[in-house]
Parts: sequence; structure tokens; C-alpha cells
Amino acid sequence: MDLGIKDKVFIVSGGGKGIGAAICRSLAAEGAVPVIVGRSEQAGLNLSKELAEKGQKSHVISCELSEAANCQMVVEETIKTLGRIDGVVNNAGVNDGAGLESGVEAFAASIKLNLFHYFNLVHYALPELKKSKGAILNISSKTALTGQGGTSGYAASKGAQLALTREWAVELLPFGIRVNAIIPSEVDTPQYANWLQTFDDPVARLKKITDKIPFEKRMTSAEEIADLSVFLLSAKSSHTTGQWMVADGGYLHLDRALT
Repeated sequence: MDLGIKDKVFIVSGGGKGIGAAICRSLAAEGAVPVIVGRSEQAGLNLSKELAEKGQKSHVISCELSEAANCQMVVEETIKTLGRIDGVVNNAGVNDGAGLESGVEAFAASIKLNLFHYFNLVHYALPELKKSKGAILNISSKTALTGQGGTSGYAASKGAQLALTREWAVELLPFGIRVNAIIPSEVDTPQYANWLQTFDDPVARLKKITDKIPFEKRMTSAEEIADLSVFLLSAKSSHTTGQWMVADGGYLHLDRALT
């Protein structure tokens, strides 16, 4: 299936690792040009080299996205280097454990870290998105709908991302710009694997988690999130906007007591 995104340019925040890297790989495999944006320059360069070895294009920008000026720089460099922007994938974020007892300063810092760049990247990219009738994809989290405990800043940010998805979908209707969100639950990424290692028995902890995932009792792969992402960014989902899409083996919506 031709998704119609060959040579189109997509900014992917947090694009060097985990879900973001998987999205970049899927975009590049379809002939698009991912702009790999993230803190780790080496991670971005490693991924770009991997793609180049397959004859695929990409561009790397390393910066801290919590600063608005850096978001503006990402957009300006993308336009200067690649000449267009066809979509923005807001993905970067950290579940930083800023809970109720952490205090207002930690809460505010978590919001700045996890939410502001979603707004800022789209704000600065908007003129180009209007030209291309592009697409926006916000990667949220199940914590926005289920809660987790001890992570007020992250959960609030993820809930706000879902609200912005609906708000922007309405605001950008006249410009033909589609806006959607994906809500991951338990996704198999290196970051998740590192978190499992903080437990005395990582294998037992993982089994406890996967036993609660109704479909196939397994975690979602980053590639499964990526493939859904690329579809939502493509012309094949040309009448889909304002949606919160869930790919999680039924974790959110099916009864986890199913046997």
C-alpha cells in the first residue's frame, strides 16, 4: 500500500530512542524524511546512519525542547535544510515522578518538560503546516486516563495533550490540518526495560504486567505504535481527525480479569 508520504518531511520529537525511533524508522521505510529531534545527539546520529545504510533519508537536530527558542530553532532549521514541513510528531517526554508530595515547583517543572514543547513545536511549525495541509500526532499515555500514582506532573501533561488534540483538530479544520493522538499503555522499549531492572525480580514483574494485558498477554511493540502513527500521518487516514487511538492489546478498554 502506498501511503502517499514519499519525500514528505516530519519532525519527530524524542526521535532518537524508543517509540520515537520506531516512528522514524517506519516513516523512512515509506520514503518520508524524518527529522530526528532529541537531547542525545549520538542517538540521533546512530539512527540516521542506520537509515542511510538502507538508502533512506533523515535529518538530525539535537537540543533541549523544554526551551521555546529551541523549538523555534528546530522548525527554522528544518525549513532551511529540507524546505518544507508536512507533519509534527510530538513524542518526547519523561515520566519523572513529580507527585503531590514533590511540591509546586517540581510539578511546574514537569509540566514544562512534558507539555510545553508539544505546543511550541506546533506553534512555530503552523505556517508550514498550513501550506502543506499537514498532520499533527500527539503521543500521550495511559496515565492520562488511568492514573498511576506519584506522577502528577506527567499525568497532567498527558491529559492536556489529549485535550489539545481535540482543541487543535477544531481550530485547524479550516486549514485541512488533521490532528490525532495515540495512547500507548505498556510498550516494549529500552527505557521500559531499564525501569524493569529496578525491581528485585524483573522477570516476575514483567509477567505480572503482561498477565493483565488481555490480547496475547504481551506488551505492545514500539513498531506497532509506529505503524499506527505513520498511517495516521498519511493520506490513507485523510478523514480522521480529533481522535485518540489506542493500540495496547485491550489494556485500557477490556476487562483485565478476562481469562
